[in-house]
Amino acid sequence: MLPLKPHRPLPKSPSAPERSASYRPTPPTPIPPNKSSPYPTTPNPFPPPPSEVEVAIRHLRNADPLLAPLIDLHQRPTFDTFQTPFLALTRSILYQQLAYKAGNSIYTRFVGLCGGEACVVPETVLAQTPQQLRQIGVSGRKASYLHDLARKYQNGILSDAAIVNMDDKSLFTMLTMVNGIGSWSVHMFMIFSLHRPDVLPINDLSMRKGVQLLYNLDELPRPSQMEHLCEKWRPYRSVAACYMWRFSESKGAPSVRRPWRLVRLYRHSSSRRSSNNSIRSTLSNSSLWIHSAVLLILGINFNPFHLNSIIGLWAIPLSIRL
Repeated sequence: MLPLKPHRPLPKSPSAPERSASYRPTPPTPIPPNKSSPYPTTPNPFPPPPSEVEVAIRHLRNADPLLAPLIDLHQRPTFDTFQTPFLALTRSILYQQLAYKAGNSIYTRFVGLCGGEACVVPETVLAQTPQQLRQIGVSGRKASYLHDLARKYQNGILSDAAIVNMDDKSLFTMLTMVNGIGSWSVHMFMIFSLHRPDVLPINDLSMRKGVQLLYNLDELPRPSQMEHLCEKWRPYRSVAACYMWRFSESKGAPSVRRPWRLVRLYRHSSSRRSSNNSIRSTLSNSSLWIHSAVLLILGINFNPFHLNSIIGLWAIPLSIRL
């Protein structure tokens, strides 16, 4: 075994008391602002890959020059939210034909009934009776839709893994077999929940209106025409559809409910419904008092708050319909 050489200690640096008063550390030489660094920077040989949305936008610019101004004008779409397929389909059923606030309230109560979003599984949904679902605001028809979806999961007809791995055509066929889920719901689910890049919602009214405005067509294109006109957008028709929705809404076309435009649409529709209801109520009360006045003139004793068959005779010429 070789003998170890004794360690030779390094000379100590002067401690604070031993340093002279004139000792000052040498500062680094600053680089003049008008001169470049002596160490030239090289570009990163491995830049981060562009996101799929950026690739899609680049493709759409090159494939269709008419889309370029829309891409520059509108904010690019984002697809950040991801839920399990069963939870997303359940949420889609609960939100059908409801204002955003009402749908969100019912969905929140439904999740609480199941024990949290992680517990929204087929077994938990099937355990909820129609009466329990009705107590939290879910209609009897929607309760049957939820149970039909859960049964198809439980029977193995559908599963989260199968839905994720299915091609678009097979997925469309399988999901439309569920009661309460139509073609429009499937297209929205494929775009905003599964983030499928090449989905064309040919039956969507705002989508068709956007294509009509983009290509200056005299009338709304038919579904078969949509396939032909939007063929150049493949394989990123989902991203192009987002721009068509924003383009048609910016031109004042009627909005259609979809996940990223719910609040504005339903705020408008709910205020319009409340206005129509108040007008209808006023006219109905006015018509009732006109009926009673006419009957009073004819000498018939009539209480306006007790409707009977005779009021129907006077309602024909006097009632006002909206």
